Amino acid sequence: MIRTSETGHQGEDHLGMEKTMITRRSLLSGTTAAGLSMSGIGFAQAQSQAQSYPDRPVKVILPYTAGSPNDMMARMIAPVLSSRLGQPAVIDNRPGGGTTIGLKAVMTAKPDGYTLLYTNTPTHVIAQLVARGFTYDPIKDFVPIVTVGSTTLVLVVPPTLPANSLQEFIAYAKANPGTLNFGYGQGTLPHLVGEAFKMATGTDIASIPYKGGAQAVTDMLGGRIQMILSAGATLLPLIREGKIKAIAVTSPARSSELPDVPTMIEGGLPALTTVTYYGFLGPAGMPADVVARLNSEVNESLKSAELRASMIKVGFEPTGGSPQDFAALIAAQLERWAPIVKSSGFQMD
Repeated sequence: MIRTSETGHQGEDHLGMEKTMITRRSLLSGTTAAGLSMSGIGFAQAQSQAQSYPDRPVKVILPYTAGSPNDMMARMIAPVLSSRLGQPAVIDNRPGGGTTIGLKAVMTAKPDGYTLLYTNTPTHVIAQLVARGFTYDPIKDFVPIVTVGSTTLVLVVPPTLPANSLQEFIAYAKANPGTLNFGYGQGTLPHLVGEAFKMATGTDIASIPYKGGAQAVTDMLGGRIQMILSAGATLLPLIREGKIKAIAVTSPARSSELPDVPTMIEGGLPALTTVTYYGFLGPAGMPADVVARLNSEVNESLKSAELRASMIKVGFEPTGGSPQDFAALIAAQLERWAPIVKSSGFQMD
């Protein structure tokens, strides 16, 4: 009887355990199902957000003055991009501080794809090396979206200056120390290359900083500046009209738009060879699907024959590519220019 009673209790215990296991399995099954359901909802929401982006205007911040090469190219692609996005791409110029004013505005913006940065690779990496009271990581604090185009710099002088080649200009500067002025947008690639030019040639040329390179061009036309390095986009019309004189380009080979102008390599200054890449970035933390959407639309925009022709006409080479391509360009520019900036004592006031 005792055995029978024990067996009965064991059976009841076993049955209870089975019930408990069934209950736990049911609970886990329900929890898993709920989790999968929530994942499905989250995925659906992400898809919905990607499909609805953008549902209002997208602000494109340019840390440069109106009329600069960056501004010119941004205003070329903005209308095409706007038509593809179905919302206006609004250009917002925020010059000053060697581009840091515009950079701060983007870094502190909500990373939702509605505030973008349009800049170029050398300046983006140079500014953080020399900015006073403001530091940032050109790679970690921003999300590369897409490269739009590239260009090189042109060294120009006034037509009244008695120098028609790079070597003649260097000789004239040495013969007239302290009488020439070099104008540039503060904290930009032309600023750095110009300082490197003076160091490499041993010339005494005064450095005159501006908020943007376009202001320096205006002062050259007014007779106050005798040396400028800038992208061909803003200089080509004036060169063709004979209002300024091109004596060298920084491209590895001669420019198709200026076939008669020698390269820095031909002039004996190969270290000054450089290419500038322009493109879109966003604040760190932007959703991957928004980055992908913007990248795709810019690449599609660059297929426009009209846009490509307009860019090439003023000295820009259409580029395009993936976010990873743009990130690699930024990293390469950082590796190249960081040691030069540090060794040259390059400063921003």
